[in-house]
Amino acid sequence: MNLLALLPRVLFMGLLAVGHSAFADAPAIGKRAPELRLQDQNGKWHTLSDYRGKWVVLYFYPKDQTPGCTAQACEFRDDIFAYRQVGAVVLGVSVDDVESHKAFAEKYSLPFPLLADSNKEAAKRYGVLNFTGFAKRETFLINPQGTIVKRYQVSNPEGHSREVLEDIKRLQKAT
Repeated sequence: MNLLALLPRVLFMGLLAVGHSAFADAPAIGKRAPELRLQDQNGKWHTLSDYRGKWVVLYFYPKDQTPGCTAQACEFRDDIFAYRQVGAVVLGVSVDDVESHKAFAEKYSLPFPLLADSNKEAAKRYGVLNFTGFAKRETFLINPQGTIVKRYQVSNPEGHSREVLEDIKRLQKAT
């Protein structure tokens, strides 16, 4: 058998294993959300415990200023008053640095913190760091007690903000 012919298949299986192990490392629904301590686009430090008592939409995204990430951020921006009305905060996280976040937030008038995970620790802790070194597009909905109640693997950012908002309203009615 030609070893060179097997190389693409071996690489593909390796990528699947990396993706699978990262998924397996993600915190489970019903468990306490892993703490994080990250700076936002203005250099202010944020921890999840700062938001205890509020619903938290913790969304990870791959890269500032890219089409899908911009669409997703702008949807959250456009819905920010509805989130505030239900007592929720939106926190965006990527592995970009503070300066990149600052330019992104200013360009699109983003009214919520974009947290810089430059050392990739939060992305690893949440199991969203992919093999390219960027965060996968995933969102964690965290209840006011700090427990993960829903996880979204987002393939299409269009409509995602509304879906999360509706889930918060549904979960609030159920409690």
